[in-house]
Amino acid sequence: MSEALGSPPVPVEDLGCHAGADTLRAAAAAAGKSEVLDRYAADYPKGPHDQPQSMCPAFGSLRVGLRMRRTATVLSGSACCVYGLTFTSHFYGARRTVGYVPFNSESLVTGKLFEDIRDAVHELADPALYDTIVVTNLCVPTASGVPLQLLPDAINGVRIIGIDVPGFGVPTHAEAKDVLAGAMLAYARKEAAAGPVAAPASLPDRPTITLLGEMFPADPVGIGMMLEPLGLAAGPVVPTREWRELYAALDCAAVAAIHPFYTASVREFQAAGRSVLGSAPVGRDGTAAWLAAVGELCGIAADKVAAAQNRFLPAIAGALAAKPVKGRITVSGYEGSELLVARLLIESGAEVPYVGTACPRTPWSEVDREWLEAKGTRVQYRASLEQDLCAVDAFDPDLAIGTTPVVQHAKTKAIPALYFTNLISARPLMGPAGAGSLAQVVNAAMASKDRFETMRSFFEGVGEGHAAGIWEDTPRDRPEFAKKYAAKMTANAKAEEAVGT
Repeated sequence: MSEALGSPPVPVEDLGCHAGADTLRAAAAAAGKSEVLDRYAADYPKGPHDQPQSMCPAFGSLRVGLRMRRTATVLSGSACCVYGLTFTSHFYGARRTVGYVPFNSESLVTGKLFEDIRDAVHELADPALYDTIVVTNLCVPTASGVPLQLLPDAINGVRIIGIDVPGFGVPTHAEAKDVLAGAMLAYARKEAAAGPVAAPASLPDRPTITLLGEMFPADPVGIGMMLEPLGLAAGPVVPTREWRELYAALDCAAVAAIHPFYTASVREFQAAGRSVLGSAPVGRDGTAAWLAAVGELCGIAADKVAAAQNRFLPAIAGALAAKPVKGRITVSGYEGSELLVARLLIESGAEVPYVGTACPRTPWSEVDREWLEAKGTRVQYRASLEQDLCAVDAFDPDLAIGTTPVVQHAKTKAIPALYFTNLISARPLMGPAGAGSLAQVVNAAMASKDRFETMRSFFEGVGEGHAAGIWEDTPRDRPEFAKKYAAKMTANAKAEEAVGT
């Protein structure tokens, strides 16, 4: 049984999270997961860092499943990983139970873990409650070769989808969303090819543009308004909120890759014969180019495209002019919309010398990259934390927008900073509604520079250098001890060098 299910090539005790990416990757390949890992390597190319520098990537796919109606989610992984993922998911608003199939060394080696997963899925598969059950292998089960592909495609009419989302194979949680979205689209596409499927709750009377990538709820509405003069409508947003929306997403005139890293999803749309365009209707320039690209892709008459542009571009230009942003801003994040945010800030009047994104370079962000670089912005794909921090130091911005450690680093330098995910992504970006939407929060943050200077001067030296750590008395600098310790370390290094020669 263990050979058939792919027993781990190294001792189980060496397959914990501490084992390291290389060991886990080699174990997974030897246990029969080479095809999955090779596909991930092609879909989500890495570099400059091999490991994610943010949260566990499985958080992304977990969030997608938890947001879907009538969908159960089950995790298979180390208890500490499952605890962290469920805690984070509930912290971000999930209101559903996350299933967990525990294991030990014996059940992992003998194949009993797969049997436990299969039993759990059979027990869950109640068509009165669920349309779909998503089972996710985390690092250790993936490295051990637990074969979720051997689960049945459906049980009692409930779809079963098994995916591997190891931290050593999927670089970011944003791309893990694509892993599950792509798997669901592949399943739905096969269902649609086999015969009639359930119709969505509402069907537009015009051809639709499917929107690929999570966005602020008002943005699809705004995009729909801009598409209306073209005789088009905004289709579903992928990842979807219910299963039958996947059929509507596939049945579209074209796909807009608003977030450009959904490689597996794009592959499914292209297999269904759908064309894909990049960028988004952000700012005046971005909206003009995007509407023109939609018109060309869908064969819309030039006069209709011009009418749509003439209707919305003046409003966007007016909104940008009414809420200008003046200052130097660095942008970094891991959501995938960083280039779009940088474009909007520049059109608002800001100087943006650097934009870093944890996501990879793809064909669907080329328009944004070219536009930004023409404006003097350095675009860094697969940006490491070190590169983002270096940008803050090098450009000395009036405001740093970034991840938590970037915000922390900036604030220690008395530079105002905003967390990208909670404060920037939580605003509309598209069309007239997006124009000027960032100005209030960005300008308010930059106006707090004096307050940061005051705080820095007040806390100068606290918890740093000789004062670091926990003290019962007032810490005192002891340079003689530091000098003595440094001399000792130098002597030890010279002794080791002498032995080595």
